[in-house]
Amino acid sequence: MKRLSIPKSSGVRICLAAGGWLLVITALHLYLNGNKRGVNLVRMGYMPVVTNLAAPLVDYVTKSDNLHFEAVKFSSFSDMGEAFRSGAIQAAFIIAPLAIRLFEQGVPLKIVYIGNRNESTLIVKAGLHIESPEDLAGKTIAVPIRYSGHFLALSRYMREHDLDKSSVNIVEVPPPEMTAALASSQIDGFFVGEPFGGQAIAAGIGKRFLYAESIWPKFICNVLIVRTELICSHPQWVRQLVVAAAGSGLWARTHVAEAVRIVSPYWGMDPHLMEYDFSHPPGRFRFDLYVPVAGELSEMAGEMRKDDLLQGNINVGAMVEDQFAKAARGYFAGPVDNLYSIKWRQGKGFRMQAAQR
Repeated sequence: MKRLSIPKSSGVRICLAAGGWLLVITALHLYLNGNKRGVNLVRMGYMPVVTNLAAPLVDYVTKSDNLHFEAVKFSSFSDMGEAFRSGAIQAAFIIAPLAIRLFEQGVPLKIVYIGNRNESTLIVKAGLHIESPEDLAGKTIAVPIRYSGHFLALSRYMREHDLDKSSVNIVEVPPPEMTAALASSQIDGFFVGEPFGGQAIAAGIGKRFLYAESIWPKFICNVLIVRTELICSHPQWVRQLVVAAAGSGLWARTHVAEAVRIVSPYWGMDPHLMEYDFSHPPGRFRFDLYVPVAGELSEMAGEMRKDDLLQGNINVGAMVEDQFAKAARGYFAGPVDNLYSIKWRQGKGFRMQAAQR
């Protein structure tokens, strides 16, 4: 599967990408080794998608704490994976099959949290006659990366409807570039997590073809992975991160406008378009199914084998560490507003604090 070039020449793009990546890694290492604030710091990679909503929220509420979880935005999942592999970041809200692939390659990691469900959509270009599975034949559909649940779900959809695997041209496009690629007709559709689908619909560029959960109930888009050494050295930090991630998602679903106001500068997106995503349709996103389950990850590994994305058998259960998410579930047995208090601090924002049980 090829990576779609948009729109620079491939040589220039590769050089720019390589140089940019070197600068990113260098800056991250310098910052890591030159931290003079005297606080404990954990860097989390993320992409500007709803399933990664927790990353900027947790960053925001821990900025002045002795333990700061810093959100580092990436433009592609492959770059994030390499940053995690190198140790430049210690945690990553990353696309699930890529996490499995990293584990297969021996990267020391654990899955500790599942991002929200029911937020990935297959969008096709407005004006094109694409109404049935057969209409996808001959079309070019973008996914974030081959090692993505979107690629696996699309492959599953094609098998279920007896579509030849080669009948659809599947290409890789980083999510932030998908809407532009659709508008310029470089692709006929894309399959990705929100808010990009909602943006294309709101702009009149795209139309909804199907939701990921209609193909794959409890579809997993992104997971939170942490390096194993962080769990061994600072399990309490990981627990705090997972509890904060779970709480921020549950809080956001009933405080959409405030969550969007905080997150939009991190994402660099119009807050009105982000609010559109939360309300079309309202209540679609699920923030409560965050405990990682080995069986779900095993199902995903099975789909990866069908598409030759895994070379052999691996013990997927060994990469699941659910103790922290289960602990979070204990905090949020009731309404989140009763367990978290919002404390304003001199106009700098709010801080969420777990109530004493």
